Amino acid sequence: MEIMNLKASQREAVGNGPSRVLRRDGRIPAILYGPKTEPIKLAIDRLELEPIFKSGAVAQKLLRLEIEGVDSVRNVMIKEMQKHPVSRSVLHLDLYEVSMDQKIKVMVPVVTTGKSVGVEVGGMLQIIRRELEVFCLPDQVPENITIDITDLEIGDSFHVEDLSLEGVVEIPSDVNFTILTISSPMAEEEEEVEEVEAAALQALIRRRCRQLVRTARSVWANLYVWTHLCPTIPMMKLPLFQVQLIMRSAIQI
Repeated sequence: MEIMNLKASQREAVGNGPSRVLRRDGRIPAILYGPKTEPIKLAIDRLELEPIFKSGAVAQKLLRLEIEGVDSVRNVMIKEMQKHPVSRSVLHLDLYEVSMDQKIKVMVPVVTTGKSVGVEVGGMLQIIRRELEVFCLPDQVPENITIDITDLEIGDSFHVEDLSLEGVVEIPSDVNFTILTISSPMAEEEEEVEEVEAAALQALIRRRCRQLVRTARSVWANLYVWTHLCPTIPMMKLPLFQVQLIMRSAIQI
């Protein structure tokens, strides 16, 4: 497994203001922590991160962190990455220090290879688990988990116990859950029909509710006028606040 280098410097200021200043200067605010590590606030040059991001599978990368002014080198992984919701630029990084002799849990993406026999005759590939949690040493984290689906026919499924992992990589699971399956096109069509029927029913309910609300509002307006202009009519002996309460309940329904 390739270990990439990363350089950082310590920072003192915290908060949104100083973080924005860092980002304008081309640096990313970050924090380093771990089971036996006191939190350290860092600033990382954006150019330092570009090779890491371009290599792909960022969450599975093992990094050798060098902090300016600190002699020791730390082995870290990117635990969390915050991005801007629009520009998708990196706003903040959480770095997690790992011990090379202790196993960790990491989420690894699932990748398929080959073309299923079932797909060739019209079946549909459904990937149920796109990521799997693995338990292994930091330098043995796989970039992905590859599943060959060539021999899968319609109705076949691939379960976690069907995986053959290299090395001492484990997948902690109490249940033999399904990772992917090849479904029949008929099942897909039935699901689509059910979805269309459900959507049509919802639209009908919304239309009926709007009609009811309009009717209730019209009745309420008439009652409101009657109670103000014709207070002596026998059928309007209820106090105004009770009439309002009744009509408001009708509108909510």
